[in-house]
Amino acid sequence: MIICKATVADLDVVAPLYDAYRQFYTQPADLAAARAFIGERIGRGESTVFLALDDDAPRTHALGFTQLYPAFCSVAARPYLVLYDLFVATGARRRGVARLLMERAQQFAAETGAVRLELQTARTNRPAQALYESLGWIRDEQFYTYTRRI
Repeated sequence: MIICKATVADLDVVAPLYDAYRQFYTQPADLAAARAFIGERIGRGESTVFLALDDDAPRTHALGFTQLYPAFCSVAARPYLVLYDLFVATGARRRGVARLLMERAQQFAAETGAVRLELQTARTNRPAQALYESLGWIRDEQFYTYTRRI
């Protein structure tokens, strides 16, 4: 298995995974919208997407992906990364794909001088929580997250 940085040329590979990710979070299937959204992020350099690929298969089918957004920490006066999306195709689960993607995200954060990585997950997503904790991530018990829809 290899982990590589996605480019606009990989949209046909990334978009179906991203659409499946959105469906996992109860959004209706919309491959065109998924392709447009992730294509804009990659094309504008607004996010970094890593793909997990089978090294025996052509670069036309991915096992999983993660998407990272840049952000800034005013207190530390340094950039950090938000690991916003992590998804592994159903048939590729339990093979270490998510772990490799997470490790690559951490490596990328170090390479780019980020002070930290952050992520959020559903309280009910126990498998993801177990993965994060096994990789040394610490659940925040100090701060609340607030959201206001606009």
